[in-house]
Amino acid sequence: MTLTTPNLDEMTVQMDREICIQANLANSFDALVEQIGAEHTAPDGAPMPMTLEAWPGGRWFRDLGDDNGHHWGHVQAIKRPTLLEISGPLFMSYAVAANVQYRLTEAADGTLLTMRFSALGLIPDEHRQGMEGGWMHLMHQVKTAAEGKSR
Repeated sequence: MTLTTPNLDEMTVQMDREICIQANLANSFDALVEQIGAEHTAPDGAPMPMTLEAWPGGRWFRDLGDDNGHHWGHVQAIKRPTLLEISGPLFMSYAVAANVQYRLTEAADGTLLTMRFSALGLIPDEHRQGMEGGWMHLMHQVKTAAEGKSR
């Protein structure tokens, strides 16, 4: 048997992204909660409704019915309408700890949504490669929904 020890770069992911939304803070925050909750979709557009209990310690999970589903995390911090932070395994079903933080700030033309994703664990390369697309899909969904509310 050969034991290998992965280096820190192989065990961590850090991603910071931002997007400008032409909507006020309240509409942008509401759209964020909706899009990571009941209105959530996979990057291919398939519906993937989630449940978000939007309070400290609240769960974020996918209910498949008949007591089946996936636990994604818990609300670590929520400060309406400027912060939502979730920690847990998120979309990963292996030895990992992850955190996603959404910060919303007023900008000249609406709201700046900043997302920071951090993970530590045994993360397969195929998941690393899909993370950018998945997180950006969600942020674009939030932008579209928030701007639709503002019209």
